[in-house]
Amino acid sequence: MGEFIMSNRRTFLKQSVIGGGALSLGLFPSELFASGELVKLTIMHTNDMHCHIDPFPADHAEFPGKGGLIRIATMVNQARKENPNLLLLDAGDMFQGTPYFNYFKGDLILKVMSKMGYDAGTVGNHEFDNGLNDILSAFKYANFPIVSSNYDFSDTILADHIVPFHILKKGKIKIGIYGLGIELDGLVGKLNYGNTQYLDPVKMAQKIEFLLKKEHSCDLVICLSHLGYSFEQNKISDMTLAPQTRYTDLIIGGHTHSFLKKPSVLKNADGKPILVNQAGWAALAMGKIEFIFDQTGKLNEPVAILDNL
Repeated sequence: MGEFIMSNRRTFLKQSVIGGGALSLGLFPSELFASGELVKLTIMHTNDMHCHIDPFPADHAEFPGKGGLIRIATMVNQARKENPNLLLLDAGDMFQGTPYFNYFKGDLILKVMSKMGYDAGTVGNHEFDNGLNDILSAFKYANFPIVSSNYDFSDTILADHIVPFHILKKGKIKIGIYGLGIELDGLVGKLNYGNTQYLDPVKMAQKIEFLLKKEHSCDLVICLSHLGYSFEQNKISDMTLAPQTRYTDLIIGGHTHSFLKKPSVLKNADGKPILVNQAGWAALAMGKIEFIFDQTGKLNEPVAILDNL
């Protein structure tokens, strides 16, 4: 994987099939996938890319020749050849950070992400750096949904351009995706976010995850979070959110630029596993998580975890 930190969690389902052991994907007969008895969903994700389309310069002191969406695009293309049931997601802060943003604002990064085939993204605090008008201008280049469940844009020009959740299918698997953002007050100037209302992320997570799982019968529920991985002070983060959820299977995080060697596995409010992952910043890392489903397309309790690739 070279320059990239690839965090991979393979969750093997149906304890009666695999006996609860930490098995390798290669131990499953390939005919089980060919026949549709088992279905693999690959999730690749980024966060805090900050307009790093190209790699860092070769003479960069810390990351010479590393990072950038160009490198990630190659990895995504190869992964799609291996498994068409692939989701590509982003957890916010696409904007700000390189001359590309200075010259093209958020337009170019969203054009590149659209070309790469992103399936969904969420809003980070740096998306507000040039105000709501520039967000609106840039988002017209996104051919994928931008989700945010706890930013209420109803009294802004973004009202019809950002959705609280998105549902899609990959093969037999129905996936619900929602987004959560960090509190803007004190972090972003009031003029830049205007009448955007910040709603309690825990309450909104609980509301939307119930809607996705129970009313829309999603097999997998994913939260794209720009709350931050964890904080020393008493502040909401992915690690404090996860134990308060019931139907979210995976939190893909951002904001704190956290490089995780492997996803964190926590217990939700019902004592069931929930994963939390984050992939650094500047496209220096690409998160990769894989789930195996049974032939009904239903996600059962995870019973085995493998380390990173």
